[in-house]
Amino acid sequence: MQEIDVFASELFEEAKRFLEKAKEPCDGDGKRAFLHTALLLGICSLEAHINSICDEMSERKGLNLLDLSILQEKEINFEQGEYKLTARLKIYNLIDRIAYLERHFGVKGKHLDRTASWWSKLNEGIELRNSLVHPKAKRDITYEQVERAFDGILSLLDSLYMVIYEKRFPALGRGLNSRMGF
Repeated sequence: MQEIDVFASELFEEAKRFLEKAKEPCDGDGKRAFLHTALLLGICSLEAHINSICDEMSERKGLNLLDLSILQEKEINFEQGEYKLTARLKIYNLIDRIAYLERHFGVKGKHLDRTASWWSKLNEGIELRNSLVHPKAKRDITYEQVERAFDGILSLLDSLYMVIYEKRFPALGRGLNSRMGF
């Protein structure tokens, strides 16, 4: 297991623990802070898992500059008559990167089921995270919304593992119960 995989798993364990803490008795401010932290760490963990898969796929032979730009989130420049991958960050949409992984590295005939309930849960979770990171107004979130987002994250990762690796996502069996005790 790569170091980034361990880190991504730790982030999700932390997120699950903060979600558990949001269910424990505490004042409204504490509960809100735990829910915000859980959601932000949960989506952060998803991005770390996707980055890990992208890092692994970027080592494959036969990739062009655009492939590497998407996988490594690096900008392409045209310099001295040729295109080059730069060290500058180029952010791609998370859902677009997931679709790219599915399309370019998935086993032939296997696809993500975008009609499954987990797909809408995932998108709702990302939208909820975006409303916290790029606020237009104060937004309250609930335990159930974060729990749904986490279900979407786990289900996406499991489905993506099945599409690319033809095996289950290793952390799926732990569900939403954290092994952390802080």
